[in-house]
Amino acid sequence: MQLLQALCQISAPSGHEAPLTEYLLDYIRTHQAGWRIQPTVLAGGEFQDCIILVFGKPRTTVFAHLDSIGFTVRYGRQLVRIGGPNVETGYRLVGRDLQGEIDCTLVVDEETGALSYDFHRDVERGTELTFYCDFRETQTTVQSCYLDNRLGVWNALRLCETLEDGIVAFSCWEEHGGGSVAYLAKYIYKTYGVRQALISDITWVTEGVRPGQGVAISLRDSLIPRRSYVERIRCIAEAAGIPHQLEVESSGGSDAKELQHGAQPWDWCFIGAPEDNVHSPHEIVDKRDISSMLALYQVLMQQL
Repeated sequence: MQLLQALCQISAPSGHEAPLTEYLLDYIRTHQAGWRIQPTVLAGGEFQDCIILVFGKPRTTVFAHLDSIGFTVRYGRQLVRIGGPNVETGYRLVGRDLQGEIDCTLVVDEETGALSYDFHRDVERGTELTFYCDFRETQTTVQSCYLDNRLGVWNALRLCETLEDGIVAFSCWEEHGGGSVAYLAKYIYKTYGVRQALISDITWVTEGVRPGQGVAISLRDSLIPRRSYVERIRCIAEAAGIPHQLEVESSGGSDAKELQHGAQPWDWCFIGAPEDNVHSPHEIVDKRDISSMLALYQVLMQQL
């Protein structure tokens, strides 16, 4: 969990993923010698702040988005949402501008819902603010801001330790409209002929998806994946005896939307641990669901 805590503490809202990208590239350089297979690392240039890791002879790609929700400083102490953060007066926000470190408080106007910050000075416009990271671990849970999607990134990094054939792609902008998966998917399909995807992201606790009952395999959200592909995944999960739940939702989305709307024939399935207190400083996930998530990805990348 030390790796997960380190990931959660790095500020990387949509559009400013570079600090997390740099951390991951350093982590990969430091740890890949101990992985079963040393990957080809593609980063920088045309990939912007994204990273592609290519292992062996890939058949399937795991997509995990690096970015988080947050806020952009506007004028007159106004704040603009990055993605869809939960907002409550009193949330602690942190950041940095040219004048130094920022540790301020979120203020929500009760009448209009307008967002602003309380700080001893004006913050430079365009500055990104993110939730202060208070990482809490118990025997059964982890709780922090930005488990969505640092936990998905953690899962992908841990997967790299044993992965022999496959691709791991770290994407950007997912929380605020996407945009990077379109060119990542095109490059991967054209270069390696891969057109199967797993979305390593975090879903929500609902009346039908409960904490501690296993990783969620999504049958649909606002989009509908190809049923035959999802059925293959369900059969593999059942045969492996890995605890899992089936999710059916009418809303929500992920990096998969760019795969489904793209020009290449990608199959995809969202598979992720459920969290409560979504998009708040207090996101919480059951450790049993984390374990089943990693276990299922390891099996799927071998058998798909």
